[in-house]
Amino acid sequence: MRTIARCLATTSLVLVTTVVASPLWAADVDATSSIDTVTVYPDGATVTRVIALDLASGDSTLVAKDFPLSLDPSSLRVEGEAGAKLTIGTIDARPPRAAPPVNLPELDQRIEALRDQRADLQGAIDSAAARRKFAQHFAEASPAGLGDKGEARPITEWRAAFAAVAEEIATADAAIRDAARKQRELDRQIAQLEADRSAKPPSKLEVRIDVASAAATKATLRVTYAVRNARWLPLYDARLDTGAKDRKPQLELVRRAEVTQSTGEDWSNVTLGVSTVRIARGGSAPELGSLVAQYPQVPKPMAAGSMSDSARLRSALVPAPAAEPAQADRLQQFKFGASTTIEEQETTAEIGGFQATFKIPGRVSLGAAEGAKSLRIASMSVPADLAVRAAPVLDPTAFLEASFKQTDDTTLLPGKVAIYRDGVFVGRGKLSASAKDDIVRLGFGADDKVKVERAVLKRNEGSAGLLVTTSKTDERSFKTTIRNGHDFPIRVAVEDQLPVSENEDIVVEMLPSTTSPTAKDIRDKRGVLEWSFDAKPGEVKDINFAWRVRWPKDKSMVIVPSG
Repeated sequence: MRTIARCLATTSLVLVTTVVASPLWAADVDATSSIDTVTVYPDGATVTRVIALDLASGDSTLVAKDFPLSLDPSSLRVEGEAGAKLTIGTIDARPPRAAPPVNLPELDQRIEALRDQRADLQGAIDSAAARRKFAQHFAEASPAGLGDKGEARPITEWRAAFAAVAEEIATADAAIRDAARKQRELDRQIAQLEADRSAKPPSKLEVRIDVASAAATKATLRVTYAVRNARWLPLYDARLDTGAKDRKPQLELVRRAEVTQSTGEDWSNVTLGVSTVRIARGGSAPELGSLVAQYPQVPKPMAAGSMSDSARLRSALVPAPAAEPAQADRLQQFKFGASTTIEEQETTAEIGGFQATFKIPGRVSLGAAEGAKSLRIASMSVPADLAVRAAPVLDPTAFLEASFKQTDDTTLLPGKVAIYRDGVFVGRGKLSASAKDDIVRLGFGADDKVKVERAVLKRNEGSAGLLVTTSKTDERSFKTTIRNGHDFPIRVAVEDQLPVSENEDIVVEMLPSTTSPTAKDIRDKRGVLEWSFDAKPGEVKDINFAWRVRWPKDKSMVIVPSG
C-alpha cells in the first residue's frame, strides 16, 4: 500500500489589492467554496470557507467568485492540506467587475422591434386559424343540395371536397405551428433583453489565490475572513425555586445567545460558535492628549458648521454612546405529559484567561437577514438567598429578590432576563455584568403577602432664629409599616431618601426620632438609606424617618432628583 505524504499549506504572503499582476504562465482554475465554520462575536464574526479541488503540477491561480462583499479583505487568511508540497502565494480580493454601460434607448428599440415581429406572427396565426375554422365548417355542411337544382353531388366530387378541406386544415395548422415556434424564440430574445435592461451588479466578491504544487494532488484549503454585520446578544432565563420548610431556595440560570447576521451570505449547515471577544474595540487602549489649564482666550470668529475648541475637547474625552440594538423578546412555554422530558442541547465551552468561546453541538443554519436565532449555551444551578425589597417613597409594592454567588468561570455579560418563580413566568429584568465570585441580585416580581405602607406624619416649612429670623426650614417625618403575611420568616429591606446638600449654606440633618438605618449610601448613591431586618411570620414593624433642611432666609431652595 502506497502512503501519500501530507503537508500543511500555510499563507506565505498576504497581499490584498484590486489589481495583481499574476505570472503569464499561471493557469486560472475556477474554485467553489462552501462555508464550514462561523464564530460570532458581540460585534462581528469570522467565517471559514472550504475549497476542495484537484490541482495540477506547477503554478495555478484559484478563482472563487462566491465570497461576500461585506468581508474585510485585510483579514483573508488561507491554510489547508494537500497530498504533495503546496505553497500559497498572494491572496487577491477583487471587487466585482463593473458591467459595461447599458444603452437603454437602443435596448428599448430592439425590444420594440421584436414585439412588433411577434405581433405580426400573431396576426398570421389568427388568419390561419380563421381559414382552418372555415374549412371545418365547410366539411360539416353536406355536399347534397349544392347543385344547381339541389341534387346530391356524385361521390367523386365528395372525395375532391374532402381532400380540399384536409389540405386547407393541414396548411393552416402548419402555418400556426411555424408562427408559434418563431414567437417562442422572440419571447426568449425579449426576456434576455429585458434582463439586460434591469441587470443588477454582481453581489459577490472575487478571491484569487496563487498556489504552486510540486505534483498533481488533491488539496483542501480553508479560507478565513472577518465580517462586521453579525453579532450575538446574551439572554438569560432565571428560574427560582423558592423552597419549602424542608428545601432551601435554589436558582437555575440558563445562558442563551441570540445570533443575528446580515452579511449577505447564508450560513447553511455550519459549525457555529459564539465568543466573548469584542473585535471592534481594537487592540489597545485609547491614547490621551494633554489637558492645559489657562485663562480664557478671546474666541475667534468661526465659519458656520465648525466645531469650537471646547466642543472638540468634549468630543475627544467623552466616548460616543454605544447604540443598543433592538432585541426581540421571546417567551416559549410548553406543557408535556409527566413522563416526557425534553432538554435543550448546550454548548461546549473553551475558556481561556481572557475570553470564552461556546461551540454549538451539531450543525446550524442561519440565513442572511433571516432574523434572530436563540441558542442555549450554558446553565448553572446555585443556592439563593431570598429577601423582600421595597422603596415605598416611589412604590409600596414589596418585591422578592434572590441573590447568589456567581460560580461560573466565564463572566456573565449584561443582558435581558426572563424571570420564572416556582415555574410561573413573572416578568423580565436585566442582569449586570458580573465576574466569578461576584454577588448577583435579581428581582422575581411582587410579593403580595408582604404589605408596605408609608405615611407622612409631618411636613412643616417655617423659619428659625431666637429673636430675628435668620433662616428657613423644611421639616418632614414619615412612618413606614411592614407586615409579613407569610407563615415563615423572611428578610426585609426598605429603602428611603435623605436629601443631600451640595452647598455649605444648605444644612441637612436627620432627626433623633429616626429609626437607625442599617446601611447608608447603598449602591454608592448618596443619601439612599436602608433598613433591613428578619420579619417573623405575621410580624408588624414600624420604621420612623425624619429630617430637617435649613437655608438662608433670602434664598429659595428646592429638592430635586440628582442629575
